[in-house]
Amino acid sequence: MVCGICHAQNSVQNNDAYKKRVLETAEIDLLSSYYSQDGNNAAVTGGRGTEELTDITGTLVISIPINDDDVLTVDTGISAYTSASSSNINPFDKGFADPFIAASGASRDDTWYNLTGIYSHSSDDRNSIWSAKLSYSTEYDYSSLGFGGSYTRLFNEKNTELGLSANIFLDKWKIIYPYELRPFAPGGRGLNDFLFIENTITGNPDYNPSFNVLTDENRNSYSLGIGLSQILSKNIQGGLLADFVLQQGLLSTPFQRVYFSDVADSFIDDFHLADDIERLPDSRFKVALGGRLNFFLNEYLVVRTYYRYYFDDWGINSNTISVELPVKIADKFTLYPSYRFYNQKAADYFAPYNEHLSTSLFYTSDYDLSDYNANQFGFGINYTNIILRQNKLKLGLKSVDLKYSYYERTNGLSAGIVTAGFKFVVD
Repeated sequence: MVCGICHAQNSVQNNDAYKKRVLETAEIDLLSSYYSQDGNNAAVTGGRGTEELTDITGTLVISIPINDDDVLTVDTGISAYTSASSSNINPFDKGFADPFIAASGASRDDTWYNLTGIYSHSSDDRNSIWSAKLSYSTEYDYSSLGFGGSYTRLFNEKNTELGLSANIFLDKWKIIYPYELRPFAPGGRGLNDFLFIENTITGNPDYNPSFNVLTDENRNSYSLGIGLSQILSKNIQGGLLADFVLQQGLLSTPFQRVYFSDVADSFIDDFHLADDIERLPDSRFKVALGGRLNFFLNEYLVVRTYYRYYFDDWGINSNTISVELPVKIADKFTLYPSYRFYNQKAADYFAPYNEHLSTSLFYTSDYDLSDYNANQFGFGINYTNIILRQNKLKLGLKSVDLKYSYYERTNGLSAGIVTAGFKFVVD
């Protein structure tokens, strides 16, 4: 957003001439969303169970002009979710245990907090912009420290733009295991644990999971992004994008269960006791290559198109195609319907519920890593107020953006999200 503001400014001819500020006055963005999903392939319960989840997020973004050339942006957000799936990390704390019934333990709810600061500097001629970023986020079982930066250069009378960005995230897990595996960790009591004394094991009564504790709690991510944007004509603008990401450390999720087809099944009530947790390699290299092409058809209609091809060394490859059609219906109002199609080939280590072999080195039943197609339909409305009027708080409403999107996968997951954004200018 900051870079986009920078690009829109007039260039300066010399140091003595008037220089327009990169950002005239401070701006405040209030963003919020409500997300809800459901499905029957929860990774917490090994690929079978409820995926019901709701999430409410609020974000405040403040952009402050430090001087003519520099802008400080502070982004802070809170996200609170309730998940029937993650509640079943311990499904035995509420009567009858069942993967399709939410438990009532502490893992049912969590809150995520984020704080990000970005400092951006533009050259006198506004043809180069660099920025530096520092971020921190935390929730109950995960924390992340990130830092990075970007550099953008404009050529050809600002018709060509080349951008580079790099980021590093240093993350740490607080490892939480499925409840029934904890007695089999070093120092645990095994089948003499209170859980198995209080409850009757059906199926195979000699429950003896293949479980070893994890030794690495860290996950580090390193990313590099390259973007080239070009104005092709007065009505067409396009761009090419490439992103490279290397991840190292604990890349599996410690509380996600896996079941083996060659091991006799053990149950408490209707809940299948885990044979092990998800195990994945400790490194992953991702590549995403994309392009966009935007057509200005007339003063009322714009066509925005996007394509991306993704692959990684876990065996996943995917294609994303999206189109958005902003339609101007009045001086201040724009409608923008959108559609996105996504298809994915499964990771080498994925198998559905109870289909893995105990002899495998890596395994997951997380359907995010499975074969599937997905469709997303969206509809939004934008209000933009060019002539600002400040109220008693010296705030002017610059724009309002509302959008609803519906998402559906061929593996049964469906979700809806409502987003709202309000931008204010501070006098």
